Amino acid sequence: MNTPHSPSLLAPANAIKPGFAAKAADFFPAVLAGLIAVLISYAGPMLLILQAAQSAKLTTAQTSSWIWAISIGSGLVGVWMSWRHKIPVICAWNTPGAALLVTGLATVPYHQAIGAYLVAAAAIWLIGITGIFEKLMAKIPKSLCAAMLAGILFRFGVDVFANTRSDVAGAPWLVTAMFAAYLIFKRRSARYAIVLTLLSGVVLWSVLGWGDSNQGQSIAVRLGLTMPVWTAPEFSLSAIISLGLPLALLCLTGQQVPGVAVMRAAGYEHAPTSKLVSATGFVSILLAPFGSHGVNLAAITAAICTGPEAHQQAEKRWVAGVACGGFYLLIGSFAGSLTALFLHLPHALVTTVAGLALLGAIQNGLVNAMQETTEREAALITFIVTASNISLLGLGSACWGIVLGVISYYLLRVKVK
Repeated sequence: MNTPHSPSLLAPANAIKPGFAAKAADFFPAVLAGLIAVLISYAGPMLLILQAAQSAKLTTAQTSSWIWAISIGSGLVGVWMSWRHKIPVICAWNTPGAALLVTGLATVPYHQAIGAYLVAAAAIWLIGITGIFEKLMAKIPKSLCAAMLAGILFRFGVDVFANTRSDVAGAPWLVTAMFAAYLIFKRRSARYAIVLTLLSGVVLWSVLGWGDSNQGQSIAVRLGLTMPVWTAPEFSLSAIISLGLPLALLCLTGQQVPGVAVMRAAGYEHAPTSKLVSATGFVSILLAPFGSHGVNLAAITAAICTGPEAHQQAEKRWVAGVACGGFYLLIGSFAGSLTALFLHLPHALVTTVAGLALLGAIQNGLVNAMQETTEREAALITFIVTASNISLLGLGSACWGIVLGVISYYLLRVKVK
C-alpha cells in the first residue's frame, strides 16, 4: 500500500548511488596517481635493493623481508600522515642509500648492518623531533625548492624521448605510440590522459610485444603472504661509520630535503615537516631489524601525487597519499610475489609513463622558480646543478644544487642591497 511517506523513504536510497559514483569519479585521478607512484617505485629503485641483496648474499627470505619492511613502512607513514594532516604525504625508501649498500653490504656482516640501520634511523628521528630540520628548510627560498624539483625531474622528461634510441625490439615504436596517445588523450580528457596512456602502452606491449626485453618469456608467480625475518642487530663502530652515518646523510640530503621541497613547490608550505621526518625515522627504527635500511619522504614519486594531475583541487590531493600508502601496504604484504610482476614490465613503458606524468610538475617547478626577478639567477644555478646529475664527496646533485643555490642566493642578495 502506498503511503505519503514512501517517496521520502525511497529518495535517500536512490540518491546514495549517484553521490557515491560522483565521489568515486572525483577521486579516481588521485587514486591513479598513487598507483603510478608505487609502480615507478617498484619498477626502478627496487633493482638496487635486489643488487644489494645479491652482493650481501642474503637468502630469499631475507630479501623478501627487506622489501616487506620498506614497503610496509612507506605505506604506514603515508596513509597515517596523509589522513591526519589532509595533505598528500608520499613516502619511499632511501634510494641513494640503497645504491650505497650495493657495495657497502658486501664488506659488512648483515647483523652489523642492521645495527647501522638502527643508528641512522635514530639520527633521523632525533633531527625531526628537535625541529632542526624545519628550521633549516625555513632558510631555503621557495624559488630554489621549485628549481631543485624541476632539476630532479628534468631527466625523467628527457628519458621519454631518449627511449626512442633503445635497442630493445619495438621500444621506439612503443614510446612513439604512447606519446601520440598522450597528446590525443590530453586534448580530449586531460584528467584521464595518464591512465589511458598507460593502458595503451600495456595493450601494445601485451599484443605486439613492443619493448619486451624478456622476449615473451612468461614468469611464474605464486601469490602468498610474505613472512618478515627478524635479524638481531649488532653494533660495530666501523659499520656505523661506513654505513650508518652515510645512510643518515644520504637520507637527509637526497630524500628528505627534496621531498619537502616538492611539497613546498606544490603549495604545501605549512606541511609539518618536523613531524613527517620524525615519523619516518620512528618507523625506520621499528622495521630496521626486519631489513629496512630507511623510510623517508619521496621526491620524484611525490611530484605525481602533489600536482594537478592528482586532482585539480589541492585540498583533495591527500587521497593520493592515502592511496599510495595503501598500495604499498598491499604490495608489501605480498612482497615476494607481486614485486616480480612490477619488475617484468618493460623499462621503456614505465619510464615513458613516469616522464609524461611528471611533465606538469616540471612545468610548475620552472614557472615557480622564475617568478621572483631577484632570485632567478640563484634558481637557475640550482636547476642546472641539480639536473647535471653530478656526484661529489658522496653527495648527489640534488644536495649540491640546493647548497650552491642557497650560497648564490645570499651572495647575490647582498650584492643587490
